[in-house]
Amino acid sequence: MRCPFCGHEDSQVKDSRPSEDNSAIRRRRHCPECGGRFTTFERVQLRELIVVKKNGRRESFDRDKLERSVNHALRKRPVERERVDRTITGIVRRLESMGENEIPANVIGELVMQALASLDKVAYVRFASVYKNFRETRDFEMLIGELEGEDDVKP
Repeated sequence: MRCPFCGHEDSQVKDSRPSEDNSAIRRRRHCPECGGRFTTFERVQLRELIVVKKNGRRESFDRDKLERSVNHALRKRPVERERVDRTITGIVRRLESMGENEIPANVIGELVMQALASLDKVAYVRFASVYKNFRETRDFEMLIGELEGEDDVKP
C-alpha cells in the first residue's frame, strides 16, 4: 500500500482487526520511509458498480460519496456512528445484490431516502429537500404531511 504522506510504495501492517460492524478489516499501517502512520479499510466488493446520472453520464460508484451525503443529512443529529455505518453498508449491499452493474442515480437516492426515513426523520427531510430539489416551503409542508400521515398509520 502506497504511503499517503511520502508516496513510498511499501508500507507495513502493524495491526489488523474487524471494524465495528464486521463489514470491513481495519488495518493500521506504518511507512518505513517517512515513519508516517495511517489506517486503511478493506471491504468485500461483490461487483463493480457504475452510477448512471440523469444526464446519461456514467461514473464509478463511490461509497465515500454516499457516506458523505448521509453524514451531511445527519449532521448534528443524535444518531450513533455504528447505526450510520450499518445503514451505509446495507445500502451498498442492496445495490450490489440487485444483479446489475449499472445503477440509475435515482435508485440510489430512493434507497438513501428509505434508509434515512427509518434512521432519523429530520435527516430524511434534509436529504429529500436537496434530492427532490425543493423550491418552496410548500414542498416541505407536503413531505412533512406525508411523514405525519405515515406515523398515524403505524401502531
